[in-house]
Amino acid sequence: MNIIYVLIPLSIVLMVLALVFFFWAVKNGQFDDLDTPALDVLDDDQEPTEPKDGPSPTRDDAP
Repeated sequence: MNIIYVLIPLSIVLMVLALVFFFWAVKNGQFDDLDTPALDVLDDDQEPTEPKDGPSPTRDDAP
């Protein structure tokens, strides 16, 4: 029964810490955009561009 005197204050302290960290995250914008990072995976990569001075030599062109 004596452990209850430790567990109740400990749980209250942990609850307060969780609320503090939650409001800190909301204030700093951690939950502003939840959809875009998940959709970034679906975007196509951009094609690599050729240099302006012509195509680079391939293995077949090498001496």
